[in-house]
Amino acid sequence: MAGPDGTLAAMTGTPAPPIWDRFAHWGPLPARLLLIALIALLAASAMVPINAGRSTIKTKNFVEVLVKDNHAGLERKRDEDLALYDRAIERIRHGESYYQFIVAEQRLAHYPVRPGLAVRLPTLAYLDAWLGVPGQFAAAIALLVAVLIAWWRRLGEEQGALRRRVMAIALLALGASLGLNRDFFVLHELWAGMLLALSFGLHRVKSSGSRGKWGWSLAVAALALAIRELSLPFVLLMAAMAFWRDDRREGFAWTGLAVAFLAVLAFHLHIIAGQTSPNDPLSASWLEMRGLSGWLSNVALSSNVRSLPHWLAGPLVMLAILGWASWRSAAGAFATLLYLGYGLAFMIAGRGDNYYWGFMVAPAMFIGLAFVPMGLKSLWRSAYAR
Repeated sequence: MAGPDGTLAAMTGTPAPPIWDRFAHWGPLPARLLLIALIALLAASAMVPINAGRSTIKTKNFVEVLVKDNHAGLERKRDEDLALYDRAIERIRHGESYYQFIVAEQRLAHYPVRPGLAVRLPTLAYLDAWLGVPGQFAAAIALLVAVLIAWWRRLGEEQGALRRRVMAIALLALGASLGLNRDFFVLHELWAGMLLALSFGLHRVKSSGSRGKWGWSLAVAALALAIRELSLPFVLLMAAMAFWRDDRREGFAWTGLAVAFLAVLAFHLHIIAGQTSPNDPLSASWLEMRGLSGWLSNVALSSNVRSLPHWLAGPLVMLAILGWASWRSAAGAFATLLYLGYGLAFMIAGRGDNYYWGFMVAPAMFIGLAFVPMGLKSLWRSAYAR
């Protein structure tokens, strides 16, 4: 009798099948077709450009270093988006209310305020104003440590070699370490993505041998939602997967969080609508068919693989997806659907200069690379078994 995470129920006393053998029961034909599709995707991902608008993967996208003829020698020019968030934080520190100034600030910076989604939720601005720069450093370090601990424990509960667990944590550290970059502390996607990585690591499904644990996961995801609405797909997928497992209590909890957030978002949009007029220009459309390049650009440029050449960075993203798909567990199934879903969204939505949306998935995504060797071995064995 198998539990929902792919392991055998403890009460049977029967050894569990290898959890890294996802393709063990595939027939030769489907396994070979998947191998062909994988090779095609790897080839395509090695050839498509990875860029942010007119920038390239080698560009310093958020902070441009300029050489000046002065004593310092170097001057850091703040990105306009980040400078806007800096001003909002500073005005909150001086006692102003976010909704009293944010629309005017965006107009002054020549940023659109219509539709209301062009104006960020106020949560992070208040948190950053309250924490200050030292507090932001402390919070970033604490969050990184929490993510690493949560996943170390999560991976330790699965069967498998210790070296694979260590490799997975090393890859996680590589992906999540970007959260310590102080230049990005005002960036909503950075904090939301790290919080989603923590929420994912804290989550446990209910099985015949154990109770589900999702309370803290839900709370952390709620904070991510309050910072950036792009966290909503994570919450909705959590709800859908819980209902799929017939865990109605958890499913309704995640659904309730989504409904509550939509009510808060509607209130936010109502406030912004009351301060705008038809004379305010609409934001340029976020629907832009960037295809595979959009997917790979968002993830690669928002992670520490951005320094690699595009012919290597692109295939690493594809292999990470394969790795997650190779892990026969609730976490593997959830991550595969989550990262494929965001990937599809990045292919059809978001302009080139919105590549930082990739921060929503980048922190934990490359854990999947630790599972690739066993996944390829299982797939090859199924495709060419004699």
